[in-house]
Amino acid sequence: MRIAIEGCGHGTLHAIYASITKTCQIQGWDGVDLLIIGGDFQAVRNSYDLNAMSVPAKYRAIGDFHEYYSGARFAPYLTLFVGGNHEASNHLWELYYGGWVARNIYYLGAANVVNFGSLRIAGLSGIWAGYDYKKAHHERLPYGSNDVKSIYHVRELDTRKLLQVRTQVDVGISHDWPRKIEWQGDYNQLFRFKPHFKSDAQSGRLGSPAAMYVMNRLRPRWWFAAHLHCKYSAIVEFNRVADSTPVTNSTGAPYPSDDTKNVQNEDEIALGNDTENPLDGGASSAPAKIQNDDEIDLDMEDDVPAVSELPSQNHGSKVAQASENSNDVPSELREQLPASFARPVPASAPPVSHPEAITNATTHFLALDKCLPGRRFLQILDVDPVSQATEACANPQQRLSYDKEWLAITRALRHINPLTSPVPYDQGELHYRPLINAEEAWVEEHLVKTSRMVIPENFEITAPVYDPEVGLHPKEHPREYTNPQTVAFCAMLEMDNFFNASEEEREARMANAPPDDSGGTGGRGRGRDFRGRGGGRGRGRGRGRGYR
Repeated sequence: MRIAIEGCGHGTLHAIYASITKTCQIQGWDGVDLLIIGGDFQAVRNSYDLNAMSVPAKYRAIGDFHEYYSGARFAPYLTLFVGGNHEASNHLWELYYGGWVARNIYYLGAANVVNFGSLRIAGLSGIWAGYDYKKAHHERLPYGSNDVKSIYHVRELDTRKLLQVRTQVDVGISHDWPRKIEWQGDYNQLFRFKPHFKSDAQSGRLGSPAAMYVMNRLRPRWWFAAHLHCKYSAIVEFNRVADSTPVTNSTGAPYPSDDTKNVQNEDEIALGNDTENPLDGGASSAPAKIQNDDEIDLDMEDDVPAVSELPSQNHGSKVAQASENSNDVPSELREQLPASFARPVPASAPPVSHPEAITNATTHFLALDKCLPGRRFLQILDVDPVSQATEACANPQQRLSYDKEWLAITRALRHINPLTSPVPYDQGELHYRPLINAEEAWVEEHLVKTSRMVIPENFEITAPVYDPEVGLHPKEHPREYTNPQTVAFCAMLEMDNFFNASEEEREARMANAPPDDSGGTGGRGRGRDFRGRGGGRGRGRGRGRGYR
């Protein structure tokens, strides 16, 4: 199967699709079967959506997506993407379980597993912030300045669902890099290219623990990421014993020293030598850092938590535990306090061996840049699945289909409202396994046997299409919409739709909109109302390329 991988989208769909077409012509291919974009897709439907995106006002641009949303253009390749940290978060919120943002463009949701033909694909949206990890998705329109940032932080509940998967997947996708992945490739070259990565990597702060947990659990043949705006490849070799610990290239040290020799894996595919984007004039094998004076590196957040904020995790990944905060109450004083002052001790699930059905032992990691001239943002690959897709999931017509195991996991945890706190503790795999097994039988009876596993192409317009007359800086917040795809998905699985609200509730929230305290995000009032569905074409064909 021929797939194209792109790093950060940043609203540049026209250039991305044109680059794929040109690269395929050079390769002698008639196209690709699938395009995967690693986040920062920016599914901005109209100017109001910009008020829900974390980006300074002066860098706002409407981008290309609105033309595909309105129907003025059609995506030439089936496109899958995960969410990043610069998104029209209000739009993606409508599709928490995944769904079409435009015809032929599918968002994987907060977390998901889907099938395309015989290829099994898992995705995790968002970036890491330890202080938000165990929180609910509490953000609701109208967003305050904190909400537009916290809404894209990955949550434990979504990670928990992926960690219940017990069968092999082929491809994993995240926006953030899995933590510690940098040590599995040519990290010396990486640190020369991105010098500020070195201290974060050595202190264990670079990348996402959540993505690391999922990669170590699922062990896909391929893992694709973006976010850090560079091309980087690595190989993770897993122990063949029943645990989730990757074989590192260091010898017991917390990180490799400067004089550690990087050993070339003879089985590694030299991704840096593959066909690059033909529209940028090629890329050197050892690129120098070229600073664009008009570029602001917004992806490097200033709220990255310290190692001490890492959550405990009982799924087999060996994450170093930091010492207790020096400002905490000393243990000898705490012992003198009443029992009610004792720290709560959450129940810990017993350790579980790695699933026997997950047999792949080598994961090829690839991160790519954003779509700009001279950047390494595109890779064309011919991939073969390693998973043994069941007849219920595999689709020889190469259409997107639901995953039987994932639907069972979703139903097994359907009683947990992802929007409200507190989020129930993870009760462990041994607790969830019999629930998931029972739900797999339900999925088999109600969906597989009734031929309802193909994802319906049921995209509908929910919000107004782009109107150039509104400008890029409307004072009103965007409105919240109930997406009919989410309604249909919840109805199919016979579970509550937590992403619906009455108009009265929405009006009350809009009336209490937070003040504009973010230098251009938000404002009181409401966006232009739009209650119709379907139809309509874009009124503008503006081609803004998104901020840099």
